[in-house]
Amino acid sequence: MLLLATVAACGGAREQSSRSSVALTGAGATFPYPIYSKWFADYARQSGVKINYQSIGSGGGIRQLSEGTVDFGASDAPMTDAELKAAKGPVMHFPTVIGAVAVTYNLSALRAPLRLTGGVLAGIFLGQIRKWNDSRITAINPGVALPATDILVAHRSDGSGTTYIFSDFLSTVSLDWSQGPGRGKELSWPVGIGAKGNEGVAGQVKQTPGAIGYVELAYARQNSLPTAAVQNASGAYVEPSVESATAAAAGEATTLPANTDYRVSIVNAPGAGAYPIASFTWLLVYRGQADSAKAAHLKAFLHWYLTTGEQSAASLDYAPLPPAMIQRLSTRVDSLGTGT
Repeated sequence: MLLLATVAACGGAREQSSRSSVALTGAGATFPYPIYSKWFADYARQSGVKINYQSIGSGGGIRQLSEGTVDFGASDAPMTDAELKAAKGPVMHFPTVIGAVAVTYNLSALRAPLRLTGGVLAGIFLGQIRKWNDSRITAINPGVALPATDILVAHRSDGSGTTYIFSDFLSTVSLDWSQGPGRGKELSWPVGIGAKGNEGVAGQVKQTPGAIGYVELAYARQNSLPTAAVQNASGAYVEPSVESATAAAAGEATTLPANTDYRVSIVNAPGAGAYPIASFTWLLVYRGQADSAKAAHLKAFLHWYLTTGEQSAASLDYAPLPPAMIQRLSTRVDSLGTGT
């Protein structure tokens, strides 16, 4: 729904008043919320156009877009064929940044980053590995004194793109996981305590000794939580960072076909420096917009994030899109229009 921005009684120039009268609304992923919050604030200052965003999880963003209650959705999981079919019209996926899902834990005695493989992670979140000093963990952490205490799993309770990325990775590397919980925004968790949003999981891990969880890297950094080095497809143990997330996406920029809809996974990407639990995150936009004024403002913002916005991604622990992808997406923005 259109939200009318308040124009101060003292007013400004007529042009500024006209620009401020249109606001865009969006809802969805918490994974990119730190960068989106900055983008929307910066864009409002530069353009006068307010963008109101609800950080409610990817599942909620897709649902609200499908119901037509927002101008755009946001998700860390691309929409499924069924979700696209249920939408009110053709939906376009616009990757915004590349993020890393960090595995974070609360083990105060550890000084070096914990090493974990995909198989061990699957075992922990399946409830098969229950103690921190389990031989499957100690074997890949030689010389590290791990406590004989319970592992307390924290996971998302809401429909979450972060969960999709994490479960996409586990399904790729673990047969037990792929035949069990599988991949999805919402899962039937074998063990653990649920928390809402990346901020909820980060808070749960931070306040619970012995806990382990998964959050977007920015949330781990903001809460001063340690992050594990996860074994990638090349056998290297890699910590989450802007550089390792960029490495995970390196091949996609040049191999994607020109007319792709960008619904692609980059988990467990090849390359020695690639962090294995990385993903694009997407804005979801109807190709045909019912309101011509909103269509114009939406196109202007999409062009802005692809140029100006990308420059601030690294400052908040997100990797910017590869230049080749930005060029393609800029052309794609121009195909947005009114009608269906």
